[in-house]
Amino acid sequence: MKNYIQDYIIHDHHFDRKTWIAIFCLIIVTTGIFGFVYEFIFYYFNGGIKAFYWQGGNFLPWINIYAYGALLVFVIAYKRRRKVLSVLFLSMIATGLLEYLSGLAIYVIGNGARYWDYNTEILNFGNIDGFICFRSVMFFGISSLIFMYLLLPCIFYLAEHMNKRKFLLMSYIICFIFLADDLYNLIFAPLLGMPNAIKVYSQFRAPNA
Repeated sequence: MKNYIQDYIIHDHHFDRKTWIAIFCLIIVTTGIFGFVYEFIFYYFNGGIKAFYWQGGNFLPWINIYAYGALLVFVIAYKRRRKVLSVLFLSMIATGLLEYLSGLAIYVIGNGARYWDYNTEILNFGNIDGFICFRSVMFFGISSLIFMYLLLPCIFYLAEHMNKRKFLLMSYIICFIFLADDLYNLIFAPLLGMPNAIKVYSQFRAPNA
């Protein structure tokens, strides 16, 4: 695998359209799950280990902003993967802007609503309006390196060595399930007055959490 990663960094890989879509599907699923695991662990300790913290707004263990952030990192940094520092700094800037603008948009559109608030969290040095802080930007930058130099090569490896039909079906189906969950909680649940993941999982929180 080490030799494959080195080859991945040096040479461009060429896939057909269907395979690229499948690759993006796996990026969406795996990075969204990665973000969920990170936030679950962080907020578990941030809250004093006193509650079950289900982060994000979906029933499945997946947070959409991490998936969209990974796609953004791919677009701006993949061609620059031979330069690690360039990938790091571009990723920090891009994901930092994505987080700040997303938090600001939610706050404005939702009349003061916040899905996260760094004003109340630990390790919040460099906090700006509660939407972004130095710790989050650094984590996104380091995570982008993991994505670019470990996760993405693994996905490429699967795309090249797995039976194409099985790879496409696996990627499309898994991604469809996660995106369907996201669409339900973002759009259909509010429109139809049905319970969403936030309301359901809030029952797991301790009364004073």
